[in-house]
Amino acid sequence: MKIHEYQAKALLSEFGIPVPQGTVATTSAEAKKIAAELGGKVAIKAQVYAGGRGKAGGIKVANTPDEAKKLAGQILGTRLVTHQTTPEGVPVSKALVEQAINVERELYLSIIVATTNRMPVMMASEAGGMDIEEVARVSPEKILLEYIDPAAGFQAFQGRKLAYRMNLSLVQVEQATSLMKNLYKLFQDKDCSLAEINPLVITTDGELLALDAKLNFDDSALFRHSDIEQLHDVEQEDPLEARANELGIKNYIKMDGNIGCLVNGAGLAMAVMDLITQAGGRPANFLDIGTVNDVNRVVNAFKVFTTDPDVKAILVNIFGGLAKVDIIAQGIVEAHKQIDIHLPMVVRLAGTNVDEGKHILAESGIEFIEATDFYDAARKAVQAAKGEGN
Repeated sequence: MKIHEYQAKALLSEFGIPVPQGTVATTSAEAKKIAAELGGKVAIKAQVYAGGRGKAGGIKVANTPDEAKKLAGQILGTRLVTHQTTPEGVPVSKALVEQAINVERELYLSIIVATTNRMPVMMASEAGGMDIEEVARVSPEKILLEYIDPAAGFQAFQGRKLAYRMNLSLVQVEQATSLMKNLYKLFQDKDCSLAEINPLVITTDGELLALDAKLNFDDSALFRHSDIEQLHDVEQEDPLEARANELGIKNYIKMDGNIGCLVNGAGLAMAVMDLITQAGGRPANFLDIGTVNDVNRVVNAFKVFTTDPDVKAILVNIFGGLAKVDIIAQGIVEAHKQIDIHLPMVVRLAGTNVDEGKHILAESGIEFIEATDFYDAARKAVQAAKGEGN
């Protein structure tokens, strides 16, 4: 789960990490009032779940409260398009108005869980700012890594090691070490999947400040953090993804193709998308219903991707292990009873109770195209989406 920058900064401040003074505004008049309270010169930052705001015009600097009102009016109520959004962009209904900072240096600091060794890793660089991805690509040696033993936690010597390698002064090394320790505590206590400060700046006064921040949270741990869950902004999500989440379909991602996919298992779902592309088509979604023996889960999955206007054909690819194919088949039949579906549907079934599942579909009266194997299913789905015979 993602949250907005202003919410992330509130959490950083709660954990003792210094951030600029600022308040969120929803109208240009509010932006003017906040700017006046902060002394006039402010940064106005669109609050969206996407990076690249600065280059896309989502961050502006105002020298006076009146200018803050004008610039906020240019941001609020628009849709911001960045390299991380769809061509339609994302809505901007809030803007963070915060004091403008005199910056001497921009650094980078983040924590993620490294999948290679299943440990948190703190990443730091003295080359922070908007183009950190380019730094990682062109000059990977500038990205410093420090792995954290979960049993021992983040140690001061690790912070000092990173700080010295970032060429900080002795006073700043002490500040940075304390800041890193606090960031790790936030990461651990709130079950984050990402805690990023970019840029972490050194002001002209020599102080370290989190000028921008991003926090993502482990969805599976949100039951422990009702306060965090309430921060989620549904407006920032794709409507179909939000609908899927409401219906308990956690593993749905909207894509730009026209073949709706219903698959059990993340690996199988990704392989299905690869084969569709190889066959000349484009998947409309990633959808893993998981190891499930629940008719309603199948029905809800159909309710999500069949409402996508881009979908021209459906591909159901089920390999039953612990999941039983006959239960999936019952879900397909029930979905057709509850939803008016007029899309060609390709079905490939294999695994536990496959004969029972095929019998249920055969007796249901539902029109579908049977596929014999994985590759046959992808080929037939592409043809169906193009309106061709199989």
